[in-house]
Amino acid sequence: MTMTTADPARVEALLKGSVDLHIHSGPSLHPRKIDHIEALNEADDAGMRAILLKDHYYPTMPLATLLNTNMGKTTEVLSAIVLNHPLGGFNPSAVDYALKQGARIVWMPTAHAENHIIKTSKDLKGKFPENTKKTVEAAGLRLVDDKGVVLDEVKQILDLIAEGDACVSAGHHHVDEAYPFYEEAKARGVTRMFLNHPTYVNAATLDQVTELANMGVKMEHSICMFIPSTFTMFDDAHLKEVIDAAGVENSFFGSDLGQTGNPTPVEGMRLIIAKLLEMGYSEADTRAMTATNAADFVGLQ
Repeated sequence: MTMTTADPARVEALLKGSVDLHIHSGPSLHPRKIDHIEALNEADDAGMRAILLKDHYYPTMPLATLLNTNMGKTTEVLSAIVLNHPLGGFNPSAVDYALKQGARIVWMPTAHAENHIIKTSKDLKGKFPENTKKTVEAAGLRLVDDKGVVLDEVKQILDLIAEGDACVSAGHHHVDEAYPFYEEAKARGVTRMFLNHPTYVNAATLDQVTELANMGVKMEHSICMFIPSTFTMFDDAHLKEVIDAAGVENSFFGSDLGQTGNPTPVEGMRLIIAKLLEMGYSEADTRAMTATNAADFVGLQ
């Protein structure tokens, strides 16, 4: 465990009621430290309010339903769908069925976004998990056509998200694709928009983070990139900059953890709470960014 100067009692008090909308537990084709049941047990033991299970290659609604129905835990399990190739890419039918089975978040392509494939083969090489088995080579997906216009199938998906009052992220697409995507989403009535790790693979500048936040896009920062982990890449100064760029009210944290060799999601949440306190954020602002902002965003009662 990383040493921290934050009062452990304050950290544990803030951990209770926290919300993590970005957990990568297993089983998965990516190496995982914990499975979905272990993730729920640990979160419940810590008193977390809710966790969301995310896999890049399969939807998690049935798992969430089974866990919520049969595990007898206080922590609520939320679910999502990610539109990579195993789900048919930009597949409106997959989204329709997912939303009607309770999915709260729809992620545009992540590992199969053209931008992701290019960046993780070059400057971000080694900063994303690799499959444990060889899979069919994935063609890179884009949100927009050659003229920068959002694809028709993406527009249909946005209509479904608006109808279901669900949340949407531009996934791992470049910020240049994210702008027209979020503009289209907003025009079609989507009100719950966010962007994960904006300065990572999406390559947003601080000014662009501000502009997107002003458009109504919330920023979810990946805890794993700010604490000791295999994905560490940003320091405290950058953390403060990205929070300031969007504002505390538009920022929240997801662990983006569950991988082999890393802290567990709960350990990650504990570490980011301690870090925020050490950086001088108030308990109110820390709770907002680790609990209430995410809860409000995803529509928890």
